[in-house]
Amino acid sequence: MIFHLDHAASLPYFLEKTTFKVPIFMTLATKAIYKLLLSYYVKVSKVSVEDMLYDEQDILCSMDKIEVIDFHQTLEVNGIRFWCYTAGHVLGAAMFMVDIAGVRVIYTGDYSREEDRHLRPAEIPQFSPDICIIESTYGVQLHQPRNVREKRFTDVIHSTISQGGRVLIPAFALGRAQELLLILDEYWSNHHELHNIPIYYASPLAKRCMVVYQTYINSMNERIRNQFANLNAFDFKHISPLNSIENFNNLKCGDGKSEWSSEWIVKTTI
Repeated sequence: MIFHLDHAASLPYFLEKTTFKVPIFMTLATKAIYKLLLSYYVKVSKVSVEDMLYDEQDILCSMDKIEVIDFHQTLEVNGIRFWCYTAGHVLGAAMFMVDIAGVRVIYTGDYSREEDRHLRPAEIPQFSPDICIIESTYGVQLHQPRNVREKRFTDVIHSTISQGGRVLIPAFALGRAQELLLILDEYWSNHHELHNIPIYYASPLAKRCMVVYQTYINSMNERIRNQFANLNAFDFKHISPLNSIENFNNLKCGDGKSEWSSEWIVKTTI
């Protein structure tokens, strides 16, 4: 169950630097993202080599110790049975049902019961668990409906650009970035007056993760899967990756002029 870095970052250390020797299971998409996420973490870490908990080689070695589990596939280790359900939240995220001597425990980190632009909502198990262990960050929060949040988001961007402004959006490179880019690409397609305003996302990690998202289309919601018969939803019409920060000052607007002579929006991911 690996979602963002706060769920995953210690795993290579445990597997390669300690005596921790137990089976590790991930969904296929999660395993692909795990390698990208931690390799980038090692690359951008600002601590000295001596102070790093692990290096790229440790990550590669840990990959060999990770076994893949499919959603709804039942496995058994030392008499303990377990299987997983879709958790929503990010691509590959799973919540595990663990059966120990007939006592069933559902264990999950972040999950989402609301379908978004690209992911299915978290599944509801066909039976109630005896024990439930879950992420509780937003356990007492009441969120606005997704369509209301999306409208607020696009209204602020459109208004800012109409007034000659520029928009810079920091977001997680995994999950949140892909969702926002889908929203923006669709909004731009529906508003021809914005077609000369370019959108860029500035993150090597987000660019690498995009390949994983384009690969695991079958893990997406029905809307994305149906679209894939004609086009890949992550092959954006109005959005381009920014290859490097060094190229930032060389961006061009739709009319070929320097970006400083017109409005534009930059999508940056961290």
